[in-house]
Amino acid sequence: MTKAAMSSAYRPGVDAADAALMLEQTPPAVWEALRGQRLFITGGTGFIGCWLLEALLWGHEQLGLGLHLTVLSRRPDAFRAKAPHLANHPAVTLLAGDSSDLSSVQGQYDIVLHAATDVVSPSADPLAVYNDIVNGTSQTLKLAERSGAKRYLLTSSGAVYGAQPVGLTHVDESYTGAPDPSAPNSAYGQGKRVAEWLVACQRQRQPELQTRIARCFAFVGPYMALDAQFAIGNFIRDARNGGTIRIGGDGTPYRTYLYAADLAVWLLTLLVQGDHKPYNVGSDEEISIAELAHKVNAALGDRATVEIARAPSGAPPSYYVPAVQRARELGLRPYTSLADAITRTAGWAAPHTGVL
Repeated sequence: MTKAAMSSAYRPGVDAADAALMLEQTPPAVWEALRGQRLFITGGTGFIGCWLLEALLWGHEQLGLGLHLTVLSRRPDAFRAKAPHLANHPAVTLLAGDSSDLSSVQGQYDIVLHAATDVVSPSADPLAVYNDIVNGTSQTLKLAERSGAKRYLLTSSGAVYGAQPVGLTHVDESYTGAPDPSAPNSAYGQGKRVAEWLVACQRQRQPELQTRIARCFAFVGPYMALDAQFAIGNFIRDARNGGTIRIGGDGTPYRTYLYAADLAVWLLTLLVQGDHKPYNVGSDEEISIAELAHKVNAALGDRATVEIARAPSGAPPSYYVPAVQRARELGLRPYTSLADAITRTAGWAAPHTGVL
């Protein structure tokens, strides 16, 4: 099938309800600001990137936006196999490469979306993790400058705050805590902090570039790996299989999960209607890991058992939960309940096992 033929019969790779949500909840003014834009996207083949592409291409098709999307990929052929409806869309150009060196990338772009947020294995080299984050941000900022871009979005992380102190259940953007500099495993958070600083420096020297920073927390949805170090993904996998949902700790830590379609709406809205200060991106509806395991099991038919490794010690539980008032001031909120998010993720994963 040719690209032109595919466009006329284009269907999103996610549920119709998710496609409709992204189209309808993204403000009309945001879609209009994107009309005719040339976007350069890093991380376009990952979890966040795939959802940005799903939203952008559905908006392109339904609203006639005339978008041009250049997507950087380390392995274009693998992405074509994973998501052919995205990779082969006529509005998409796949570019083989790595965000750590974009010196050969030329051309004009209106928007640079730096959405490269690789899953970091606990065994990964800390210096490599740090350098990848910092170099990727530096390279995409240089690209934005030489290509004449007017907008730039960095997907940062709630890891920039370090561990939330006891008594702080929801961390807002004014919190000045930081990852432990003596801990090598804080490389991800350290790198994201420097990445944000680089964006601030670029804004100072190039004020016409509208920079946006999204501090991303935890998410759930199609395209999420169910065999990585994400608790909710593992729980969904185990609940689907009807086996045992195992919690390695005492189940008391609190987390939150924003559905991926909601995430796409948030990021596109922040890109156009946000300001240069960082925004927390995530749900503010906290749930303990133990409660999450039982909720996943219930949502998927109560076919598994929940096993918690040890009893609570009585120590105060830890939190990784954002305050999202700044985002709410833009009219953003979680649109999808956690129960629906779980069932939609599980339903999508069933026929897609082995392609993530």
